[in-house]
Amino acid sequence: MASTMLKLFKLIILFVVIFGDRSQTSLATVPNALKGQHLRIIWPRWEGNPKGLSGPLKGGVIIDYLAARLGFTYEMVRITENRLEPAPNQRGLFNYLWDGKCDFLVTAVVPTWERNKVVDLTLPWDYTTLTFLIPVHTDTANIKSVVKPFQWPLWVGLIVTAVCVIVVLSLIQRCLEYMERRPLPETKAATETCTNLPKNTSRLNGGAGKQSLYVLGNLLSQGGPCASNRLPFRLVAGVWTLGAFIFVQAYTSILFTYVVAPVSLPLINSIYDIADSDDINLLMKKAGTPEGMFMNNNWTGFYEKIRIRVNSFPDSRCVLVSDCIKFISPGSRNVFVDGAPYQLDAIKEDFEKTGKCNLQLARNSYSTLPLAMALPKHSPYTNPISKGFLELQERGLINYWDLWFRPMPVQCTENFKFSGLQSSRRENHPPLSLKNLTGAFLVLLVGISLAFLAFLCEQIISMPRGRRPCRRI
Repeated sequence: MASTMLKLFKLIILFVVIFGDRSQTSLATVPNALKGQHLRIIWPRWEGNPKGLSGPLKGGVIIDYLAARLGFTYEMVRITENRLEPAPNQRGLFNYLWDGKCDFLVTAVVPTWERNKVVDLTLPWDYTTLTFLIPVHTDTANIKSVVKPFQWPLWVGLIVTAVCVIVVLSLIQRCLEYMERRPLPETKAATETCTNLPKNTSRLNGGAGKQSLYVLGNLLSQGGPCASNRLPFRLVAGVWTLGAFIFVQAYTSILFTYVVAPVSLPLINSIYDIADSDDINLLMKKAGTPEGMFMNNNWTGFYEKIRIRVNSFPDSRCVLVSDCIKFISPGSRNVFVDGAPYQLDAIKEDFEKTGKCNLQLARNSYSTLPLAMALPKHSPYTNPISKGFLELQERGLINYWDLWFRPMPVQCTENFKFSGLQSSRRENHPPLSLKNLTGAFLVLLVGISLAFLAFLCEQIISMPRGRRPCRRI
């Protein structure tokens, strides 16, 4: 399948080279030192190399385009190394350039001052960001959505307010009862006034229990009769009814947003979450760009926290990307940092193996990096190859090839939408499923259970004393 696709790309490249508008290219007036030359090229993802080496997925089609456009032939050099700079007792890819065994290194080289001194770097052929690969957490019941609309100080204030209203209503009720029951002066006017009062002016039915049911009933949108017709009592009750209406409307308007929100929050949103956490492990490739950026310095503050997180996990640095990705499993607290294209490849490959979207990218990336390719120092081929990259960018082919070589599964669109790469297939917004409303159904079940328990208690209390079950002694 891969060889068939590569042959198809070769035909497309030849069509673009032959029938493309040469008048707009920068190669028309540049001396072509590559024409008729035979180059030895290193592309880590060449099928003759060991599996798992890091390199641009579209490197092969870039080589074919440049060869057809600049008129050179090439052969692949077999390698086993996966790092650029050599290490003690270990060779790097730059050794092939220094030893004259390679003319062109087709990989993603981040330009630095140190590298520019020892090799020739082309103009950037692409730009990428450092992204964080995290596991997708399993779905859980969204029960916390019931309390999320209000912050905890507001819940405390609401409870204290409800208790205060119950106490005030009870005190007003007791005060009114006392005033109605105290004896009046034995005068005719007082007697006439007392006898002329309607017998049902006040409806004082019980103590704090009635007031509690009234206050809580308004909060639960159940309402209830006011325990007294007297003006002081009804003023306090009316103020509470208005306040409860505002609380209930604010709560219900926000509750729906939290009920349908994702039930599994991502492990992190940015690298700063890693620095501020004590239980998240950061993984990175040995001799890669992240290691040089975070580990090979003595900077304090944020970088010091990252170094502590990396050094706290014994398997935090791996030779191959696949060795790090195997630690990113559902339920783990591990995060892998690398270039966005390599992370997207990991998501795609994992989906093809498991049929599930087990990996995703964190919301925020860290840094934008230019990517170049390397040649031996003072190589005569650096300038025409750089102009060839400018031509590719001018035509927009490099970005377009991503959609061909990396067709991301539409099922995992939500897992990589922050990377800027969209699925090649049409996106359909999925409807709400049962997992989004699990919390609401659980709350409903709890409410029904409490209502049934209250019903049983009322039935037991209302039974005649003689029919109640006697407790054996």
